Amino acid sequence: MSVAFGRMVRAEWTKLRTVRAWTAGLAAGPLAVFALAVATAAGSTTGCGVNDTAVACPAPPIGPGGQAVQDTASFVHRELSGDGSVTVRVASLRAAAPWAKAGLLVKDGTRPGASYAAVMVTAGHGARLQHDFTEDLAGSPGAAPRWLRLTRTGQDVTGAESADGQRWRTLGTVRPAGLGPRVRVGMFVASPEELSVEGGHLGGVIARGRPVAATGVFDHLTLRGETPGRAWTRSGEGAMTEAAGVYTVTGGGDIAPVGPHGGATLQQLLSGVVLALIAVIVVATVFVTAEYRRGLIAASLLAGPRRGRVLAAKAVVAGTVSFAGALAALVASALVALPLLRANGNLVLPVTPVAEAGVLAGTAALVALTAVLAVGLGAWLRRATPAVIAAVAAVVLPYVLATTSLLPPTVGQWLLRVSPAAGFAVQQSVPAYPHVPGSGLAQEGSFPLPGWAGLAVLAAYAALALGLGLRRLGRGDA
Repeated sequence: MSVAFGRMVRAEWTKLRTVRAWTAGLAAGPLAVFALAVATAAGSTTGCGVNDTAVACPAPPIGPGGQAVQDTASFVHRELSGDGSVTVRVASLRAAAPWAKAGLLVKDGTRPGASYAAVMVTAGHGARLQHDFTEDLAGSPGAAPRWLRLTRTGQDVTGAESADGQRWRTLGTVRPAGLGPRVRVGMFVASPEELSVEGGHLGGVIARGRPVAATGVFDHLTLRGETPGRAWTRSGEGAMTEAAGVYTVTGGGDIAPVGPHGGATLQQLLSGVVLALIAVIVVATVFVTAEYRRGLIAASLLAGPRRGRVLAAKAVVAGTVSFAGALAALVASALVALPLLRANGNLVLPVTPVAEAGVLAGTAALVALTAVLAVGLGAWLRRATPAVIAAVAAVVLPYVLATTSLLPPTVGQWLLRVSPAAGFAVQQSVPAYPHVPGSGLAQEGSFPLPGWAGLAVLAAYAALALGLGLRRLGRGDA
């Protein structure tokens, strides 16, 4: 930053902080974020019944990456010491859910959430090699029958598939986070809930999940390596029968990350951000248009004849102040409201500190970029009311329409891709995974873009607004 530009920034900062209405408006936004976060946490109570007694709901298991996971597949297993391999033919898979799966699994014991690798055939997505809940590699398309093989060599696990048991195709080699010297290997079947989106009685849409079971039939099972004991043991949900070397395994549940709809998240405490955005839009817009209304724009341009720098200085001040205020409120909300939410018996999905910090910093960046967008619109339209309406319609309105089910889900998701409201994607702390079925509804915490991409869309609109404002700023203002 040059000395001249630094002086312009200080001058704009002095203008902003000396108008009490503007500073009050900027303070109101963060206060609304914090107050609504605490009120939401205090008013949200969840419990589970055990023997007619309300208790806190059990927390989901935690995967190797620190995320909440589902680990309820029907697993038929034996111990394997050291290196070895297991081969089987999945003769058939009877399932209704496209992501129902049957295959082979090597796992670091039977503890829910333990590290694993699995090769499988699914009902609707072909063969897959997955490990540690979040990682997924696609194999050949098609369904059962399919031959599958898992080979462990040290910490590496290789998955392979075959149509006839003779010609094998390697899907890949993966390294799960924590396979000990003694692991459990065997067959598994899982079938996630069948999700449907239905119309609500009072309008909008509701996502519903229906448990469904799947049945896999396995034969030609071969296990090589040091395998103490001869008995196969089953764990998880479901049942298993064996006759003449043919194993029939029935299972439900899944072995996958928990989606955004599986519990409370930090995102659900941030409804006050919408109010903060409105406050920031009003102040940032008036920060520019007041100079036109009072006839002071000529003086500002005389002090800074390079007109692009005048607008840039206003954008820097509005964005920086908005970011700092929003970040302080968001951090305070996380520190106070999340423990309160847990104390009320709510299941808060665990996320890594990096993910939580990303939500907080990203949401503050959402507020800052919205302030920059409002500055640009104010310079372009030169009147506060049209500029405020345009900014609210661009950023806030699409988000409200998409998350309150006032629009069909496909239209809402489209808006959250192409409008400045795409920036709200930074609030999604629990990511959605392509191999995990989900409703895809924004009101349940799902967004069509990753956080960085959503912010990039908003930043592009902010840059466009500044460009339009700069173009008009150079016409007849001094």
